[in-house]
Order: sequence, then structure tokens, then C-alpha cells
Amino acid sequence: MANSRFQQRSQRSPKYRQTGSPKKPVPKNRITQRSPNTSRRRGKPKPSPLPKFRLLLVWAVLLGGMLGLAWKVYQLQIVDAAELKEKARLQQTVNIRPYIPRRSMIDSEGNIVATDRLEYILYVHPIQFKLTQEEVAAKLSSVLENRTPQELRERFKQRKTGIPVARRLSEGVAKQIQALGLDGVEVNETYRRFYPQEKMMADVVGFVDHERQGQAGVELSQEKLLQRDLQSLYVQRTALGAILPNSLPEDLLKSNDWRVQLTVDMRLQRAARAALQQQIKKFNAKRGAVIVMDATDGSILSLVCEPTFDPNAFYESRIELLKNWTVSDLYEPGSTFKPINVALALEAGVIQPNTVIYDSGLVTVDGWPIKNATLRGNGSINIAKILQTSSNVAMVHMMRRLKKEDYYQRLQQLEISQKTGIDLPGEVRGRLKSKEVFTERSIEVATASFGQGFALTPMKLVQLQGALANGGKLVTPHLVKGLVDVEGTLHWQPNHPSKQIISPEVSQTVVELMETVVDEGSAAKTEKYRIGGKTGTAQKAGPRGGYLPNAKITSFVAILPVESPKYVVLVLVDEPQGANTYGSTVAAPVAKLVIDALISLKGIPPAR
Repeated sequence: MANSRFQQRSQRSPKYRQTGSPKKPVPKNRITQRSPNTSRRRGKPKPSPLPKFRLLLVWAVLLGGMLGLAWKVYQLQIVDAAELKEKARLQQTVNIRPYIPRRSMIDSEGNIVATDRLEYILYVHPIQFKLTQEEVAAKLSSVLENRTPQELRERFKQRKTGIPVARRLSEGVAKQIQALGLDGVEVNETYRRFYPQEKMMADVVGFVDHERQGQAGVELSQEKLLQRDLQSLYVQRTALGAILPNSLPEDLLKSNDWRVQLTVDMRLQRAARAALQQQIKKFNAKRGAVIVMDATDGSILSLVCEPTFDPNAFYESRIELLKNWTVSDLYEPGSTFKPINVALALEAGVIQPNTVIYDSGLVTVDGWPIKNATLRGNGSINIAKILQTSSNVAMVHMMRRLKKEDYYQRLQQLEISQKTGIDLPGEVRGRLKSKEVFTERSIEVATASFGQGFALTPMKLVQLQGALANGGKLVTPHLVKGLVDVEGTLHWQPNHPSKQIISPEVSQTVVELMETVVDEGSAAKTEKYRIGGKTGTAQKAGPRGGYLPNAKITSFVAILPVESPKYVVLVLVDEPQGANTYGSTVAAPVAKLVIDALISLKGIPPAR
């Protein structure tokens, strides 16, 4: 028993423990006592204010964060919503501006006269050549026409990069160049305005420059009509920039295919140009023009100026050929204006168709002698004979029957000093002297009676002659019929004003009087058709006054058919050379060929 107690003490003794540190023995005589206050503090601890403060601080931070987030959400969703939405749209969408060509132009029969064509430009960058310049030049010359290796090597020396070597390459040639696989050789796509009829329609269509801006003809005057609406396409894209197909418009591949249709008939245009070229060559003339108009509405069926230019290579032509002189140049119409004066006298009631006037062959006005072109008198002749003989003296006596103020007022009603309003650029106003000068000097009335002393454009004369053909209305000459689709359906057409200046009865009477001129042996006479006409051989005014010696404009104007007037044909040949150069010998034969073509193309039935 004593041993067992010893063993128990040994096991509890720190001396025999295998782990831990030995505890310091407590003296037996030490008695440990706990203070009553200590035991009380440990049993019921005093509360600390720190945990409550922390709790309030955490709640304050959370509440502040929530309020800040709420304010930010308000800012994003309400205040800045529109701005952020626009920024998102700009980031998520891409603006596509596809190439949109100019509208094509077609003639009255649907033949294309102007269109945009895809072409290719060859550029070289010698700095990027891996082959020698001689080797590159040899390879390119085997594909390019009319380009020798030597010429190409000279081009390569111009600069190190970006050298245009060839323009207007066809697709086939472009593919051949690309197939060569030459480093430093680049073929770019481009669009160019193309005129398949070349010179045939140049006077009407005009041309565009290298910046695709109209510079002449309808290309310039109808710039806004020919430019299609260029709309931007906004499509969605991914973060990597790929376009999302479902965001593309349904009509993306559809374009506005309306075309500008002209009133000109290509077939008549070709016939008129051929006839005019032949006569200009025959008489070695300076230039000439042919105008054919439908007087019922002012549609120009043919407008030819010769010589002309090729709009595909306008830069190679003389600058004076790039304008249409039938609307930009003034001239004194001469005897072709006499039917207009007859109409004014009939309208005023001072003459009748059977009125007889004595033609002595000479009349002196304000000291100026006025003679007939034949230098002889015709005796007592009626109005029809006055036109047939083109008597200047009889015309002076006729127009003297009007008071000067009345005559001037009637000339003003013809709007000689105003533009016709044709849809061509560069049109000029006619020149009519002031009322004071015209009424004070009798010579002004005398010269105006046979078409001199004032000036107008050939297009203005056609407009006035059209008033005789359509019952007395001054219509607006025009070349643009409207916008049509590929089926030929007209979707838009311009509105042109008209004005009544002569009574229908007087206009028809004058046309019938003009018929006697053709029937008396004019070169423009056509069997089984009633045609009215008048020749003209006008002197050309000099730049410093007076008239140029041996310089004249021969002309012929025709109206047909007389029983139902509709068409006006005007032919002018400027400065023909030779002895027998008059309106009847130079201009009338051209008018005859044009009239024959017009009758055939329009199916005009014979009158008898």
C-alpha cells in the first residue's frame, strides 16, 4: 500500500514526465487565496463601447455605399442615359458608306449615253521590287498594250513609290497583271464615267472631270438629279469588329435604279450629224449646228454642234469645243426672223395675208441705204411673195406701219432679252436695244424688220419659231424627259412653263405663208409633204461694231407638217467659204436630209 502511494506520486511528479517542462514545486506552506473582487469581475465583465461603435461604423459605410450606388444608377439610367446610349451605339455599330454611281443617262429610245464603268489603275512601287526593274518592266510590257519595257523603266525612275503606270485597264488585263504575282505592283479598282456614244451625244450630255463633277452639258446642269442619294448604313458589330448579318437592312443589295431619260433620239442625232459634217466639209465652214424641237412641249429631239469633242477624252479637245454654242453665242438671225415679224404685223392688224407692198429695191432710212440681197426690186408683191423673195425693202415698209413704241413692245413680248430656260449650262440672254434708242432712231426699226440690229441665240430662234408651229405658245426647250426605271416607267418629270404670245389663227397663217417659200423651189422640199420654211444669210457683227467682210451665217428654218404643225428644224452653217454660199445652197440641203430622217423615224403620214 505504501508502495502504491509512492508510485502514484512518482507518476504525477514532473521529474518522471516524458514530455513538457517541469513545473516549479509549490511550497506546501503557501496558501493561494482569490480576492472576492477578482472573482466578481471575472464572473460579470463590464460592457465596452467599442463593439457598438464598430457596428454603427459598418452600417454607416454600407448605407453610404448603397446611397452612392443608387445615385450612380440614377446618373447612368436617367441623367446620362441618352449620351451613354449614343456612345454604345457608336461602339457597337459601324458606318458603311457604299460607293453609289451617278445615274445613267439614256436617250428617248432607251440607248445608254452615259454610265459609270468599273475600271482598274496600275500602280508600281519600285522600292518594294524584289526583281530588278528590267525584269518587272519586261513582265508588265507583255501584258500592257503600247507600253515598251524602256518606257516602263523610265516611269519607274520618277519616284520610289506610288507611280501610276496605266489607267482604264479592263478586268481581263487587270487579272493578267495580278496573276504575275509581282511585288511592288498594285492594281486598284475605280469607277469612271463612260460615254459609249462618244462624240455623237457630246453636245447634249457633256462630261465630268476626274473628280466626277459635271463640267458641261446635262452632266453639269442636272448635277443634283444625276447624283443618287448617298445614305449611310449603320450595322451592328461584335467586339472584334465583325458585322452581325441580322443587322443589315433588307434592301441593302437594292439600289435606286432610276435613270435620267433624255428627249433626244439617237437615230435622228446620227442622221443630223452626218448631214452637217458633210456640208461643213464641202464648204470648208467654221462650224455648224442642227436643232430639232417638238414644238408641242419643247422637247429637243436632236441637238448637234460640229465640230465637237469626245467626252471620254475631253482633255484632248480645244476648250471652245466644250461649250454648246447654240445657247452660249449670240448672232443676228437675219431673214429667218422675217416670219416672226410678219406674225407681229398680222397680230397688230396692220397687214393681211393678201396685202400688197411695193418693193422698189432701195429705201433710205436716216441716211442709210437699204437694199435687197439681189440688188433689185420686186415691184408690187404680197406677203407670201415678200417671204419668197426675202425682200428687205418690203419688210421695212411693212414694219413701218406699226408705231415704234408698239413694235418695240411686241418685240419685248417675244422675250428676246430673256433666256429660254433650257436645261443646259451657259445660256446667255439676247440683246435688244433700249426703248429710247429704238424709238428715237428710225434705222433701228428698219434693220429689225429684216432680222438685224439685235441678237439672240439659235435656241431662242427655235423657241420663237416653235410659237408659230404650236398655235402661238412660247414653250420651254428642254432635253430632260424625266426619271424612268428599268422597265421604262416614268416616275418624275420636270414642269416647264409656257406663254401665249401669238394667236393660233395668226401662227397658222404664217406657217402656210412659209409653205409657199418651200414650194417655190427650196432645196428642203419633200414630195407629198407640206413643209414651211425660210432661208437666212445674215452678216456677222464685228467685235467693234459694224459687220465683218466676207463673214456670214447661212441658215434655214423649217416647220412641218403644215396641216398640223409640230416640229421645228433649224440648220446653221457659220462662215462657209465660196461664191455661192447662201441659206438656200448651204443650210437648206442639210435640213432636207434631217427632215427626211424625221419623217421616217416619227412615221409622219404624207399630206397628199
